[in-house]
Amino acid sequence: MGAKEEIVVLLHGIGRTAGSMSAPASRLAEKGYAISNIDYPSRSASIATLAEGVNERLQAENTEAYEKLHFVTHSMGGLIVRQLIKDSRPPNLGRTLMLAPPNQGSAVADFWGNNFLFKAIYGPAGQDLQTGNGSFGPVDFSLGVVAGTKSIDPISSLLLDGPNDGKVTVESTKVEGMADHIVLPVNHTFLMRDARVLRQIEAFLGNGTFTPQSKGEPV
Repeated sequence: MGAKEEIVVLLHGIGRTAGSMSAPASRLAEKGYAISNIDYPSRSASIATLAEGVNERLQAENTEAYEKLHFVTHSMGGLIVRQLIKDSRPPNLGRTLMLAPPNQGSAVADFWGNNFLFKAIYGPAGQDLQTGNGSFGPVDFSLGVVAGTKSIDPISSLLLDGPNDGKVTVESTKVEGMADHIVLPVNHTFLMRDARVLRQIEAFLGNGTFTPQSKGEPV
């Protein structure tokens, strides 16, 4: 891959900023990818509206000029990409790597969804994170998913059935049609900084699959 021939667009999760994706952005820049680490107002609008805004940003940056456009997302950022691809699929779409995406929704959002404080903090997009909302169906693009099993939020974990990262269950990260799926002992909040996760991001964007030896790494 020649430098700047492929671009990676990074999208953070709800309530976060582009700074939360600085570790994968730096790692991929070192490998020769052009980088667009987008900061978007995650709590101000619905996922559909946020996806429109991200697409406008891609057009403004002329990302179609690159040979390939890849996505790396955290949490709700993955749903924004699914909405964007559904509505305005980039002609040069490459691979998409999602970190802890609530592809089947989050039981945490179900539990707190009607709470005034939850609505005030997370806005319209927070409602979209509930299970059963905004199903996009199977994916038809090259998708790799990283799920975590380490929680630093014991209260939220009580609301989740099965292995989880404190916000999203492993099962909820899955979606029909994905190319690969890996489970690592990482938590939802900080998994994008974990060295094992960074290696898997690099592997999937380069080869379309995760690194097998890392699947057996000890906790």
